[in-house]
Amino acid sequence: MPRRRKFGDLPDGTSVDVITLGGPGGVEAQVLTYGCIIASLAVPDARGVAANVVLSFDRLEPYVDASPYLGAVVGRYANRLAHARFAINGREHRVSANAPPHHLHGGFRGFDKRVWEAESSSNGEGVVFRRTSADGEEGYPGAVDVQVRYTVVDLDFQIEYQAVADAPTHVNLTQHSYFNLRGTGDALAHCLAINASTYLPVDESLIPTGELAPVADSPFDFRESTAIGLRLHAEHEQLKRAGGYDHNFNINRQDSALATAARVLDPSSRRTLEVRSTEPGLQFYSGQAVGRRGFCLEPQHYPDSPNRPGFPSTLLRPGALYQSKTVFAFGIG
Repeated sequence: MPRRRKFGDLPDGTSVDVITLGGPGGVEAQVLTYGCIIASLAVPDARGVAANVVLSFDRLEPYVDASPYLGAVVGRYANRLAHARFAINGREHRVSANAPPHHLHGGFRGFDKRVWEAESSSNGEGVVFRRTSADGEEGYPGAVDVQVRYTVVDLDFQIEYQAVADAPTHVNLTQHSYFNLRGTGDALAHCLAINASTYLPVDESLIPTGELAPVADSPFDFRESTAIGLRLHAEHEQLKRAGGYDHNFNINRQDSALATAARVLDPSSRRTLEVRSTEPGLQFYSGQAVGRRGFCLEPQHYPDSPNRPGFPSTLLRPGALYQSKTVFAFGIG
């Protein structure tokens, strides 16, 4: 059963709890009621020695004041919206421009900066977080009831998202953990494979251009396992624009079922991570904001989809159910 204790207080006095899931022999996770943050994922290595494989803080204050979305669920819309606006049924909606002139990860107080209600899941193996995003929050139309379920089963950390809205709106949720399977040092020696033949090039402000570019013959070809740092400083305009990798990869899939998006191996500890998801895209971020100490693999819909009719739609209408699932499956390689 999940174990719960107080983690700290917000400046307004609101209490934030930490909930522990899992246990000996498998993954042991610590998650916060603030931002649904994964504050720790302790995973055993080839010798059975556990280490925390996500970047984290041991106090609440850095998460509130200085965190680059460390371990949080981001929304109502993950990633970027060009010029902080979109139209629904011919009506323009303006959302907060927290990455001027664009919108990023839900705004100034997105889902990562909110306290969620939490209770144990019915099977006793996880926790269910809930909150209502009000009509007009960060500029988004419609109220949205959101549920995030975290479950630990042996070496798998499972995430299930659900949302319903009372008016047409856009929803795109993801988990923003920074991984380091070694548990220390930089992450550049990690070997990464991404199940994608195309990716989305971006303009100078990191908004997708609309092109689906082939990864072949470029530093973006991770179809075979490759060290993250091997081509990080290659002479390529896209790497220069982002200061490294900060791009959406278009996952090879036949349907919307759970599919492998990426695999990672740390050669030192022999820990592995397989990311499985129902999402069409995977944002790979090589950790520029954290000195390359960790990297993000964020299953999601494509950035700026509300302004790109050719991208998979993120529009959620009343009466419809938003559903998404991601699994972080750990192992030994």
